[in-house]
This record gives sequence, structure tokens and C-alpha cells, in this order.
Amino acid sequence: MASQQTDGERMAADELPFRTVADADISRREKLRYTVDSLVVAPFKILWADWRARVGFLIIFLYVLMGTVGVLVNPVPTSGMDQRYLQPFHDNWLSFETISVLGVGLPIDPVIYLPLGTDALGKGLWSQLVHATPAMLKMIIAGAVFSTVVATILGTLAGYKGGFTDRSIMTMADITMTIPGLPLVIIIAAALQPENPYVIGLILGINNWAGLCRAVRSQVLSVRERDFVEASRAMGLSTPRILVDDIIPDLMSYVSIHFVTAARGIIFESVGLYYLGILPFTTFNWGVMMNLAYTTSGALYTWESAHWLFLPMLTITVLSVGLILFSQGLDRIFNPRVRARHMKHAKGNDEEEEQNSPMETVPTN
Repeated sequence: MASQQTDGERMAADELPFRTVADADISRREKLRYTVDSLVVAPFKILWADWRARVGFLIIFLYVLMGTVGVLVNPVPTSGMDQRYLQPFHDNWLSFETISVLGVGLPIDPVIYLPLGTDALGKGLWSQLVHATPAMLKMIIAGAVFSTVVATILGTLAGYKGGFTDRSIMTMADITMTIPGLPLVIIIAAALQPENPYVIGLILGINNWAGLCRAVRSQVLSVRERDFVEASRAMGLSTPRILVDDIIPDLMSYVSIHFVTAARGIIFESVGLYYLGILPFTTFNWGVMMNLAYTTSGALYTWESAHWLFLPMLTITVLSVGLILFSQGLDRIFNPRVRARHMKHAKGNDEEEEQNSPMETVPTN
């Protein structure tokens, strides 16, 4: 019969630091409030406190609106919407519907009519830019997210586990880095002729993960020796739990910056391949607009159609600048000290409520 623990042994086991628990339980409302404050309120306040991140966020939000709401309120561009080569902000680009009140015509309900002009076929350029945005956003999501997630998982696993796992992953990354990226993408795109934006994004990001994978591995080699990781190992936590809770959050600022860089690369590569005619002209794209402007109207040599070429270029530039500005704010969002400083307002409100609430007196014996 197994001997039972003595009272002294049970008391010693209860005093172990890993057996220590909080004196007070946290209510579900407090947990929800803390989660919302840490995941929504604090990041938004950090972004809004920096003018660069604020401007970048507004630019990206504008493009998201263009790709979601804009395609619903703007007509699909068709030939003959107006005369050819209509210039941006022409005389009638903003008109007003009039209503007669007591015999007096009053202008109401402003109507925006082809604000950026038309192309050689009379199609509105603003509608073309708007309807090209959803496909671009899908390519960014597919290509940038794919390369970033794959590189983060493989780099973290290689740096933490080491040994055969590390050698295998790094060998695969080295082989991928030796393959010329642009020729590989051109060959795959020419062979498959993809039309789905998600597939195009995956093709464009197929070899972007190797560089980040090596960089993440080097960062993990230093992070895995820190005290909090050793404490997690001593507590017997599983490897996936340590990677998700301890190591990956410490790398998120670096990973987020790479995500923005990968997104800009997807934009430039897709526009370039559409401009060169390697990807099929089956969807609206800013590269297709520049190709048609150059080949059909000689937009480089005449001011009559120059806006047809420069407007897509300006759209690409503004989106790229917005991503760069937004990435500078992401670096501050994943900084734990900055997040803690912006989360103090919740604690301060709790303390004020406790101070303003009446104190209950408990009689003492």
C-alpha cells in the first residue's frame, strides 16, 4: 500500500511557486474588457498617436473601401461612357441635380461624373481604378500572407528545434534562394495563365519566404536562450505552446515589417507582369491600364492621353507610401512597453471607480 503524504509534505507542495494562484478571480466581464483593451483599443491608440501610422492607416482604409464599397457604387467601365480622352476634372465632372421650389431652381444632390476623365474608348478611368482594386487586394492577401506565414513558422521551428530539423529547413530555404525569382514567376505564370487573383498572388509570393525564414531563424537562436523561455521549458510546456506564446510575439515587429515589404513586392510584380502582357488581360488591373495607354495611344508622347498612363502610376505610389507609413506604426504596436503604456487608461478608470464607490466597512472582532 502506497504511503500517504504527511501534512508537512502537502504544505511544502502547496507552497511551490508553480502551485501559487491568484487570491481573487477575474470575472468574465473583466476578461472581455481586458481583451478588447489589449487587442483593439491600445493598438488603435498607438496608431493614432503617430501621424505617419495614422496617415498610412487612412490610406489603406481608403483602398479597402474602394475594393469593397467602391465597386458597388461605381458602374462597371464600358466603352462609350463619354467622349474619348476626356481630361481629369473637366468642366462637367461635378454637376448638381436641381429641384424647383416655388418656381425657383435650387441645386441639390451633387453628382460626380467621370472625375478622372476617359481613355481612348471613352471608358471612365476612375471606374477602372476602382474595379481593379479588389483583385489587387486579393493578390496582396494571398501572396504576402502566404510567404510571411510560411517563413515565420519554418524559421521559428528551425531556430528553436535545431539539429536535423534546422538543417532540412535551411537547405530547402537555400535552394529556394538560389532560384531566380522573376524568371521562375514568369515561367509559371506563362505556363498556367492564371485568372484567379488568389492564385496569382500565391505564384508571385512563391519564393519570397526564404529570406525571411533565415532572418527569423537567426532571431530565434537568440530568443530561445532567454529566461522566460527557459522558465516555460521548466514548467513542461509543449513546443507549440512555447513558440506561440513566448517566441513568435517577440518577433512580430520584424515579421510585420516584412509583410508590408512583401505586399509592396506583390503590387509591383503583378503590375509589371500585367504591363508586359505575361498575365492574361482578363481582369481590371493598373498594369493593364498602363499597357493600353502606351500601346494604343502613345501616352508617353502626347499630353492628350498622358493622364491615362499617370493615374495608375499615382494610384500604385499612394498605396505603396501608405503601406510604408503603416509599417512604422506596426513596429510600435508590437512593442510591449508601448502597449502597456497605452493600456494604463483602463486601469486608471478602474481605480477611479473604486475610489468613487462607497467603501463597505467590515466589523472586526
